[in-house]
Amino acid sequence: MRDRELFRNVAVKAVIGRLDDVDINDIVSDSRRVHKGALFVALRGPRQDGHVFVEEAVRRQAAAIVLEDRAQVPPVPQVPCVVVGDSLNALVVLAKNFFGDPCRHLKLVGITGTNGKTTVSYLIKSVLEAAARPCGLIGTIGYQARDKNVALGNTTPGPLDLQRIFKEMEAAGDVYVAMEVSSHALHQGRVAGLSFCAGVFTNLTQDHLDYHKDLEDYFHAKGKLFRESLSAGGWSIVNADDAYGARLIVVSRGRVLRYGLSKGLDVQATGYELSAQGSRVSVSSPAGALELETKLIGKHNIYNILAAISLGVSQGVRMEDIRRGIEAVTRVPGRLERVTSPRGFHVFVDYAHTEDALKNVLESLRAIAHNGRIITVFGCGGDRDRTKRPKMGRVASTLSDYCVVTSDNSRSEDPQAIIRDILKGMGRDNYLVEPDRLEAIRRAMDLARPGDLVLVAGKGHEAYQITGDNVVAFDDMEAVRKNL
Repeated sequence: MRDRELFRNVAVKAVIGRLDDVDINDIVSDSRRVHKGALFVALRGPRQDGHVFVEEAVRRQAAAIVLEDRAQVPPVPQVPCVVVGDSLNALVVLAKNFFGDPCRHLKLVGITGTNGKTTVSYLIKSVLEAAARPCGLIGTIGYQARDKNVALGNTTPGPLDLQRIFKEMEAAGDVYVAMEVSSHALHQGRVAGLSFCAGVFTNLTQDHLDYHKDLEDYFHAKGKLFRESLSAGGWSIVNADDAYGARLIVVSRGRVLRYGLSKGLDVQATGYELSAQGSRVSVSSPAGALELETKLIGKHNIYNILAAISLGVSQGVRMEDIRRGIEAVTRVPGRLERVTSPRGFHVFVDYAHTEDALKNVLESLRAIAHNGRIITVFGCGGDRDRTKRPKMGRVASTLSDYCVVTSDNSRSEDPQAIIRDILKGMGRDNYLVEPDRLEAIRRAMDLARPGDLVLVAGKGHEAYQITGDNVVAFDDMEAVRKNL
């Protein structure tokens, strides 16, 4: 691509060298991925400054460099250098130009909140496709473009990867994209320049306080989706039962649909029944009433279903198509996935890794446990918010009959130190400690009797375990099946 097309609408401060005859065949922001003909964009990140790698990019035969700091331009530049005021903003525009702005042909639905984003995105995709509106998916588990499934490193990719994925989805014939939008992505500007036809807010509770300074900062980041990124006439779809959701309604742009269990909301669950096999839900909405049955378990999933129904209503989907779409989702990977043991107990694998998520899942299981016990296997991740560890310990100890405390992606921290933090919150002597996660799952299942429920929490869909610098294959569901 020639520079005139590529740099259209980029706020350029200066060009050092001749850019006119340069043909650029790729854009990268990681110097290790630079190759002949690529444009290297030097970004200032929270851990590293890409300007440090300008000379490496030149050695790797970059076609040109985009950077903020003119002082980093080599004394005798071997390649053209483009100076901009903000490299990230420039990258957003460059990526859009390079891939032909595929979002012109896509309707983006952003889903944000602490818990429920993945399940809501799966439900929304199913609702839209039941109405013959093909929908791509981007989130924690990866991205889906029609029949293609690809794992991702981040819940919300950066601008380059996003535009590349959007291009794939456009080519695959998708009309909508249901996209999880993390607080990190909003704070770092990864979704800058995108316009969403709808934003969905699930809830907000403590998480990521290793990154955000406090809950207010976390809430402010989440709110950017609704304050800054909705298209004209876009929809804010908000859980109004959540205290932060109620605040968000006041500042949201565009039209608002409020959902929840409380009376008087736009989309309301007027009744529901929970069981180990699924749920039955009655719903009222501006588009009419709805009765549906779902394989999804637990009260927290009632909220997730209401979010997807609200999105369908906002997009004019018929109620019958909404019902079919919801009922078609029988499982979401690593979200309260159930395996029944021949020994008469059930095992559930769930991604719950925050105090609130663990509380929601345990309360949902308690509602269907009848006379059975709940045995919980859980740990906490290393190099993350340490303040939630004793809180998770308290929740698990209070709402479980027995706990097996174990490791969960300890990263650079000592697993035993993390466990000690968890134990500070255990209010009862109803636990054992087993740092080996595979052995912890085995011991929990050995303790289970007919009618009991075993919860393996924290990793969900993840197929790896991180200890120090080592990443090894590990899947909670596989570990469960080995011990059936």
